Amino acid sequence: MHNLDTTTGRNRTDGHPIEDDREESPSDDPRRRELMALHAERAEMEQHLARAEQERLYLADPAAVAAAADAEAALLAELDRLMTRIRAAEYRSQPGARSW
Repeated sequence: MHNLDTTTGRNRTDGHPIEDDREESPSDDPRRRELMALHAERAEMEQHLARAEQERLYLADPAAVAAAADAEAALLAELDRLMTRIRAAEYRSQPGARSW
């Protein structure tokens, strides 16, 4: 199990614990909330994409297979756009990130 919001038990390379000097919790950070929402959207979209792929591969009706293939293509394009938004949000969350 991995928890991104805590540093408990982590040490620097010299053996001293990492101290978290942030005053607000990670859930209070709007950039973090945006990023987590985008990842939740990605996970949901990947489930829909997997369903469309399974339908394309295993349905017997040619019309349903064609509809599933169209849905899969549309979902792949949308997933590509979403991944671009995620990469942009990850970049913006870095210290010293430039705004374009």
